[in-house]
Amino acid sequence: MSSLVLAFVGVALMIGLAGIGSAYGVTIAGNAAVGALKKVDKFGNFIVLTALPGTQGLYGFAGYFIFANMACDGAGVLNPEITALQAASVFGGGLALGIVGLFSAIRQGQVCANGIAGIAQGHDVFSKTLILAVFPELYAIVALAGVFLMSSAL
Repeated sequence: MSSLVLAFVGVALMIGLAGIGSAYGVTIAGNAAVGALKKVDKFGNFIVLTALPGTQGLYGFAGYFIFANMACDGAGVLNPEITALQAASVFGGGLALGIVGLFSAIRQGQVCANGIAGIAQGHDVFSKTLILAVFPELYAIVALAGVFLMSSAL
């Protein structure tokens, strides 16, 4: 039973840390958007840039479904028969995805906030900000791919 507990701690870290990062990232960009709306009404652009850091939290949930449904030939490993090696894999993958999602979302929120500030100052930087904001996201996607690869090795 302790192996199952270790696995679920990994799942909790994966979902929790990625979700916390998304909450921070969205708030960072949202605060910039509220301030920018006082200068210019570009709410459509601001909402897109504000929502972007929210995706890392979704990757945490996707990681859970990968381990719950796809690992171990489609049967999933999150059950009482989980081995210590499988639990360690879930824990390690969850920790990695959680930490990468946390920092990726926060830094992406900062990139988006700077783009929002630039738009408020009259610069045409929406599409360029969107492109630059994808780079921190890439690392969360790579971490999710790592979880997928770990689950397929089980």
